[in-house]
Amino acid sequence: MQRDKAELLRSIAIDRTAPPPARQGGGGRGLLLGLGAGAAVVAVAVAVAWSAGLLNRVAGADPAPATISAKPAPGTSASPAQPTPAAPVSEVRSGNLIGSGYVVARRVATVSADVTGRVREVLVQEGMLVQKGQVLATLDDVLARSDLDLARARQASAEAAVVANQADLVDAEKTLERTRALTGRQFSSEADLIKADARAASLRAQLVKSKADVNAARATVAYDAEMVDRYQVRAPFTGMVTEKNAQPGEIISPMSSGGFTRTGICTLVDMDSLEFEVEVNEANIARVRPGQKVEATLDAYPDWKVPASVLAIIPTASREKATIKVRVTIAVKDPRILPNMAAKVTFLNEGKGG
Repeated sequence: MQRDKAELLRSIAIDRTAPPPARQGGGGRGLLLGLGAGAAVVAVAVAVAWSAGLLNRVAGADPAPATISAKPAPGTSASPAQPTPAAPVSEVRSGNLIGSGYVVARRVATVSADVTGRVREVLVQEGMLVQKGQVLATLDDVLARSDLDLARARQASAEAAVVANQADLVDAEKTLERTRALTGRQFSSEADLIKADARAASLRAQLVKSKADVNAARATVAYDAEMVDRYQVRAPFTGMVTEKNAQPGEIISPMSSGGFTRTGICTLVDMDSLEFEVEVNEANIARVRPGQKVEATLDAYPDWKVPASVLAIIPTASREKATIKVRVTIAVKDPRILPNMAAKVTFLNEGKGG
């Protein structure tokens, strides 16, 4: 078969040693004939190649498809790399379920002012225990106090107007009574009586307006006094200052302004609200129930067993991690337990733990 292919290729080969044929008239026709011959040679070559491939496939010599493989590094196996499974969130050991979690505070707040202003003084530091209502910082309240002084002056003016209207009304009512008596005895005209009556009615209306102005002025004074008080930032509950966020001279605002102002004075944590938040795999959640006794071990104090109990099971699961959060209340409060500490929590079976 190989000899047949060689003879076929030799028969279509071009002898380059032979002299070129003499050119005759009709150069275009010669050119067309040359192009046709070349095309025929290419067609024959393609046919030969195709037939050779067909014969190879018939004979079972079809080459295997090319594959790309990388040589394994010295000392390593050639098996493909497998993804490393994630560490379990919870596991069962010695019959008890053990989960990992953190210490969290159920009551934590970033304390800020209700108004925008410049910080004049910060009265707290990290680690300071503050009581509910204690002043944490003060803001510059010069303008607010000016508004309060103006409101108080307007209140005093309204109250003086009430006194003046009351005096005028008393005089107008006496004049009305005297004019009515004189008119009855024909010593005064009807026009004088009408005029005295109108003056008394006008003064009564002015007195009502003056009293309303006093009430409005008092409300304004109360409002401005409350605004002045809001320039003092107070603690919303008793707790520990864990972070100081502002310094004197900075602008603080209850709303963020693109990073140019602070939104809080400090972070306050109610240390009595600390508890453990544990993530348990869905496959193990049946081992957990509310009220179950728990022993927790902090990574910072591995030899200290913290007594606790299950407070609640959060009724939702995480799709990404296939876990359920469990709230664990701490039986004994201790200053060594701090927010965000890592812990291992052992859920005890019946008859274990106390």
